[in-house]
Amino acid sequence: MTCAHRIDAHQHFWAIARGDYGWLTPDMKGLYRDFGPGDLEPLLERHGIGGTVLVQAAPTLAETRYLLELAESHPKVLGVVGWVGLDATDATEVIDDLVGTSTLKGLRPMLQDLPSDSWITDAPIGAALDRMVAHGLVFDALVKPRHLGALRQRLRQHPELQVVIDHAAKPAIGSEGLASWRDDMAALAEMPQVHCKLSGLLTEASPRAGVDALRPYAEVVLECFGPQRVLWGSDWPVLTLAASYGDWISMTEQLLGTLSDHQRAAVMGDNAMRIYRLSTPVLP
Repeated sequence: MTCAHRIDAHQHFWAIARGDYGWLTPDMKGLYRDFGPGDLEPLLERHGIGGTVLVQAAPTLAETRYLLELAESHPKVLGVVGWVGLDATDATEVIDDLVGTSTLKGLRPMLQDLPSDSWITDAPIGAALDRMVAHGLVFDALVKPRHLGALRQRLRQHPELQVVIDHAAKPAIGSEGLASWRDDMAALAEMPQVHCKLSGLLTEASPRAGVDALRPYAEVVLECFGPQRVLWGSDWPVLTLAASYGDWISMTEQLLGTLSDHQRAAVMGDNAMRIYRLSTPVLP
């Protein structure tokens, strides 16, 4: 698979001692340890990945500043998707402050973990979203299928907001919910500012699921959004619960096998470069 710029549009770093990863508990064997650039960079080199988008994993400004500091000192990190309390009274001021760091490319409110599925429509976040538009920031939507209707309702009010749905909205792989998820994704795809990440599917599937189990879901994503609005990501290190970095790349190559070289290049990096407005990556 050839691509002018192969970009991993979704990966994480964390340091347990920071203490702000409420979801990350000792019983999560394999993930409950520090993951940093030294762990990922050999994988990027081995698989010809020129750069990454580093995504927040804790709903704190402290973690976002930590990620921005990592990005400043590690050139493989081309952009950061951070966190801001979008419904806070000072949200617009905080966003203004954070964009002083050139690597901030987007924000993610971790909708899947909020107590209300309708937070995206009910919370007073309009001013913050408008400020994101003004700064060219992308809204990463960490959602599950049950959030898609509310997300669509909010986005009607902000047609200029660039949105990326993380992990294809985490469909329940192999369940009977494929049809309703497909319909909701198709409705969102009618909005031209909405894009979708081809990532995270393996950890939604049953253990040892193969490429055939993922294919119907990848096909829906590509059919709804088209190759020009799909971004490939690894979701590393969460990915390691289900497969290795190389395994996911190999599976992706199979899932994209019917696309043209130009279309594969778009999914594997060119779309991420354009949507997140990334700088030219460090070529391997």
